[in-house]
Amino acid sequence: MSVLLFLGSPAGRWTRAVAGVVLIVLGALLGGGWWALAALGVVFVLVGALDVCLLAPLAHRPLRGAAFRAVAGR
Repeated sequence: MSVLLFLGSPAGRWTRAVAGVVLIVLGALLGGGWWALAALGVVFVLVGALDVCLLAPLAHRPLRGAAFRAVAGR
């Protein structure tokens, strides 16, 4: 649960976005089949930018970051 709390926090959003950029750069540099890694990086950047936690529904929490933080703060 603590991992989900981190991922739903602003620091978690930044971490996902930065990890996404790193994956995009690695995928672009390695080329070939590694472009799939870049596509995964795009997903990480988008979920970080849109404040969405894709793992939250696994713990029966809201998908949107603001709602997730509101529920976690109770």
